[in-house]
Parts: sequence; C-alpha cells; structure tokens
Amino acid sequence: MKDIAEKAGVSTALVSYVLNGKEKESRVGEEMAKKIKIIARELNYQPNHVAKSLRSGKTHTIGLIIADISNPFFANIARVVEDEAKRSGYTVIIGSCDENADKSWDLLNVLINRQVDGFIIVSSESSEKQVLYLKEKNIPFVLLDRHFPDIQTDFVATNNYKASYDATIHLIEGGYEQIGLLAYKSDMYHMKERIRGYQHALRDRGIAFEPEWLKEIRFEYLEKEVKAALDAIVSSEQKLDALVFATYGLAINGLKYLNELRLRVPSDLAIVSFGQAEGFDLYYCPITFMKQPLELLGKTAVEFLIGKIKNPDEGMKQILMEAKLVARESSMTRSRVELTK
Repeated sequence: MKDIAEKAGVSTALVSYVLNGKEKESRVGEEMAKKIKIIARELNYQPNHVAKSLRSGKTHTIGLIIADISNPFFANIARVVEDEAKRSGYTVIIGSCDENADKSWDLLNVLINRQVDGFIIVSSESSEKQVLYLKEKNIPFVLLDRHFPDIQTDFVATNNYKASYDATIHLIEGGYEQIGLLAYKSDMYHMKERIRGYQHALRDRGIAFEPEWLKEIRFEYLEKEVKAALDAIVSSEQKLDALVFATYGLAINGLKYLNELRLRVPSDLAIVSFGQAEGFDLYYCPITFMKQPLELLGKTAVEFLIGKIKNPDEGMKQILMEAKLVARESSMTRSRVELTK
C-alpha cells in the first residue's frame, strides 16, 4: 500500500479506502480511485487476508458441508452457494461427508480450526450432536435441505411431505393404483416426510397401503439392495404398476436395473423421481421428477447465514419451499400407455 501511495502521490489511508471499496464513503474522486486501482494491478498488489482477519475477527469464509458430492443435486447446490457467497464477499470451503456422521465431525473440526465465520450444512444421519455443539458454541450456521424438528435451528428446506404427496397423487390421477416407493432406510426427517406424504396420498384417494410396496434401502448397500427390492417387486403376485423413487441416486440405480430386467418405462412400470439431473434426459424415456427449488434454496441459505454472521442476535429463520412436478413420458396416463402398446 505504501508503494502504491508513493506512486499515486496520495496517503496510504486513501489507498486503503479505495482498495477496500470505500472510496465513496471517503469521497475519493472517480479519476483518482481509478488511478490507484490501475497502479495496484501494475504492482500486483495482494491484500494480506490473515492480517485483515486478525483486525476484524472475521475471515470472510463459509464452511459448506454437504452429504454427497457425487449427487448432482448437492453438487449444484454447492455451486449456487459458492456463487452467491462470492457476490457478498465470502469464500466457501466445501467438504463432502458421504452421508457419514464421523466424517462430518472431522470436517466440522477442520473448518472450525480454519476459523470460518459460519456454516451451511446438509446434515447426515446421527449428526444431531454436531448441531447442538454449534448452538452451544454460538457458531453461526444454517441447515440446508435437511433439518431436525426437535432442535430449534435456522434452516432452509423443501416441503418434502407435500412433494411426495404430489408425486403420488400425479400417478393416481394417471390411472395407477398399485404404487410403490423406494426410499432410504433412515431416521432423517426429510426421508420420513417423503414416506409419510406417499402414504397419505394413497389413503386420501382410498387406496389401501400394502407394506411390501415400501422398500427401504441402506445407503452403504445402495446398488445391491435396489436390485433386491426391484426383484421382489417384479416377482410379487400383486405386481406394482408405478414406482416413486425418493432420491435421484435411488432412481439412477433403479433405472439401470430395470433395463437389465428388460422392463419398459412406462408400459411395465410408471416412474416419478425426486431430483433433477441430465441423467433423466439421457434415459430412453424422459423421467417425471419433482423439481426442488435448488437455486432459491442455496441463495436463501447464504442470505440467512450472512445475516446471522453480521447480526448474531438476529431472530431464527425457518423456511420450507415447494417442489414442482415436471411431468414427462415416464408417468404418462395409463390410457395413453395402452394406446402406445
């Protein structure tokens, strides 16, 4: 800064104002501000962020812990969070816990030691203690996509009950009655809500739920258990005519195996899935899906967190956003399916 000030013929304080974006506050002329910025580029000026954070007590970094980076939904959420944070002057450090609470703990500790200003977290199962720890230490955080109803926290999530209810109603109104659900075997609230929405949609339309219609898959045995579930569905005397996949990962594995079984969508089995990704466009039959407001979820999480960082006493914010059904060929009405046979 001293070198820039000497070359520009001004004080170091004036240079500091300009390089910190405060030229208007200090009433620096537009031409002088431009001159200082040009000289800074010529001299390859780089701010000392460590010194800056020591002075302010802030690092302007956010820790983002997501459940599974291989899932396009979370990868895209990470991109939105990163872009939105950058617009507000924050850098995002991203870690994926692979749906593992121990790995989530490790990431949390690493990022706390990096002195991030706050966290955006897509929680994994059995990570309640981590959330309580952050609350106890007064570290700002916002839960994204998943939350714990028994712990009062800031969160931004999809209305999973309504989304699952709407997906099932869509199939019922298309003439399907024996509708199954492939979900994860999990105590996480969002998954329980997807199961509840599915069951309530059947009940509200007078369809008796059969326990064998619900198949719960363990994440660590995803491929193996999806195959076993679909084998059971196909061999059942009361064969299903439609299936809801509760996540994108379940859908991709399920669709691959349906191909191996030579089952056609939707003539043998109508499909609706959660999540949106290019994979659904590449399948021979475009897949109907519940489109979650991915961009709005990410942007709102960043907005909530930065608000808490700047004002720790700000009130708690909780919001549920609606998913939208994108109807495509995989769930066309039974009458249309019959015409295409």
